[in-house]
Amino acid sequence: MAGGLKNGEMMSDINVTPFVDVMLVLLIMFMVTAPMMQQGEEVNLPQVDSAALEGADDPLILVVDRDGVVWIQDVRIAPGFLENRMADLLRGDPDAQVLLKADAGVPYGRVVEVMNGVRKAGVTRLGMLTQPLGDKAE
Repeated sequence: MAGGLKNGEMMSDINVTPFVDVMLVLLIMFMVTAPMMQQGEEVNLPQVDSAALEGADDPLILVVDRDGVVWIQDVRIAPGFLENRMADLLRGDPDAQVLLKADAGVPYGRVVEVMNGVRKAGVTRLGMLTQPLGDKAE
């Protein structure tokens, strides 16, 4: 650093060239690795005749316990009657939201069957209840 200012002060500049070099290297690394992160595992998903749903307020809670038994608001639903019972409960409010709370040990196919029955009952809003990692079950 040669010279100085009028008052005898030294002039200092920050050399940004190394910073720019590091940023360009990081940019190139992210550009190369980003397409690799978008790939996923291929799985054979069950097929149903229902569409995706959105969430809302004041939901009806639907529970599938460890044995695959379905409960609506603490009332056990006999197999085959889910669609009719849901249709009866939601007759007054077609936009009501239903939240599905399934035990982690229930086979995925059973959960999808329940979701399909709820959808056939006319429910247009279905959400899933989960538990954050690290929390213990109630």
